[in-house]
Amino acid sequence: MSHTLGIRQAQKQKTRQALLDAALGLLEEQSLSSLGLREVTRAVGVAPTAFYRHFRSTADLGVALVEEALGSLHPMIRTTVSTAGDSAERITGTIELIRRHVDGYPAHVRFIARERHGGVQPVRAAIRDQLARFAQEVKAELAKDPVSAGWTEDDLLMLAHLYVDQMLITASLFLEALEGPEEEREERTRHVAQVATRQMRLISLGRHHWLD
Repeated sequence: MSHTLGIRQAQKQKTRQALLDAALGLLEEQSLSSLGLREVTRAVGVAPTAFYRHFRSTADLGVALVEEALGSLHPMIRTTVSTAGDSAERITGTIELIRRHVDGYPAHVRFIARERHGGVQPVRAAIRDQLARFAQEVKAELAKDPVSAGWTEDDLLMLAHLYVDQMLITASLFLEALEGPEEEREERTRHVAQVATRQMRLISLGRHHWLD
C-alpha cells in the first residue's frame, strides 16, 4: 500500500511541476493576469479539472512560481553577503551570482520582473514578502560586519533594501542584455556588470560614511 501511495504522490508531484513549467513557458509572451488555466492544462495534456488538484487558481499557481523563482536564492544571497573579504570582493561575487542566475533561469527572472508590479495581487504580495525576507537576511549579515557598529536597526534595514533593490535592477539589466542581438550580448553583459559594480561601490562608500 505504501509503495502504491508513493507512486501516486510522485506522479502528482510530476504533474504539478509540469503545470508550473508549462505556465512559465506561456508567460514568456504574456502576463499572469491574461493566462487561462485551460492554456496551461492543454500544454501539459491533462483535463482542466486536473488543474484544481494542484492549485486553487492561476493566482495560486503564480504564487508557487514566485516560491520556485526566489525561494532557493535565500542561502545563496546570505552566503554572498557574508563572504569574507573586502567590499570589492563582495561586490564582484554578488554581481557574478546575479549574472549566473539570470543565465540559468531567464524565464523565472522575467516572470518576477513583470509580475512584481503586475495585476495579480496575491503574486505581488508573494514577491514583496520574499524580497522583505531577503532584506531581513541581508540586514542580519550586515549587522555582523564591524563597519555596522553604531548603526540603528532601521538604518541597517534601509541599507539592506538598497542592496536587494540593486540586485533586482541588475538582474533585469542582465536579462535585457541576454535577450539582445547575439553579436552584442557579450559587450552588453560586460557593460551591465561594470555599471552595477560602480553602483554597488557607491552604496558601499555611503555606508562607510553614513555615521559621519
